[in-house]
Amino acid sequence: MNGTFSPLDKFMDEKTFDSVVENWHLPDGRLMPMPVVLDTDREDVAVGQNVLLKYRGQDVAMLNVESVFTPDKPKECLNLFGTASIEHPGVRYVAMERGNKYVSGSIQGIEMPKRDYPCPTPAQVRAKLPEDAESVLVFQIRNPIHLAHYNVMMRSFQDESVGKNAVMLVHPTVGPTQEDDIPGSVRVHTYEHLEKELSDDRLIWANFPYSMYLGGDREAVFHAFMRRNFGATHFCVGRDMAGSKSSVTGEDFYGPYAAQERLAEYADELGITPVKSLNLVYIDGEGYLTAEEAKERGLSPKKLSGTEFRRMLRAGEDIPDWFAFPSVVEVLRRESK
Repeated sequence: MNGTFSPLDKFMDEKTFDSVVENWHLPDGRLMPMPVVLDTDREDVAVGQNVLLKYRGQDVAMLNVESVFTPDKPKECLNLFGTASIEHPGVRYVAMERGNKYVSGSIQGIEMPKRDYPCPTPAQVRAKLPEDAESVLVFQIRNPIHLAHYNVMMRSFQDESVGKNAVMLVHPTVGPTQEDDIPGSVRVHTYEHLEKELSDDRLIWANFPYSMYLGGDREAVFHAFMRRNFGATHFCVGRDMAGSKSSVTGEDFYGPYAAQERLAEYADELGITPVKSLNLVYIDGEGYLTAEEAKERGLSPKKLSGTEFRRMLRAGEDIPDWFAFPSVVEVLRRESK
């Protein structure tokens, strides 16, 4: 309805769905890394009906039902995520939370969904971009932004592919994520405080109402694809982007550089230049260095995992000043009570 999935203008029918799942492309050959579907378990939805779509009780669109089909979910999951095991969070969502039927048809918008926090449309974001910016980088994240993230963001401007007067769209996904993640509404407040604190005209902040499948390299390409509609020319891609682990064994489903390699493969077709995010570590007395430099110099980095950080927050323990912005920590403490 707002152009995020352009060139799509409707939920996918079976032919389009199968083409995307199997080949990464629409039937006409244009790139579409992931399917976009409307699911239901209702038995009374039929071709020819006009169906009112609602979001939290709000009327948002009318759907003219043109097709209803039953997807092959094991095939869908295997092709999208590389596995059909429910140990994968994306598989669990498709298999256990989505309805058994997918519905397609033309859509007539009524009103944009009213969310708890602003989520600008692609057109609204593009309108914020300066006309003289030769490059528009996108930095995506699904966690609060900490000092390592910030250093990665700033160093991305130095990539040789980035042009003059570059700006960065800080575009966090704020939909539901994994159970132990910090809620989107809380993360949004950390971004709002940080935007004011940093007050950097090169950084353009906008929330993205998307819930990640954690589908590895294929989803990473989809994220770059969607950001193209927001005006992106460059996309920052980090180590293990959109990666996930088995809920049973804890083993990674994807290689650490799978997303970077896949984005490089599809860069020309996307029309977006991937910018590899540096793997930074913190060294006492040195600040943030690349992991490679620290290793070459025999320096030992400080370490603090996300899980340990959340434990320290809950316990009221002091957070190291090298790890997080004090303003972000303050918001997280206040809103976790």
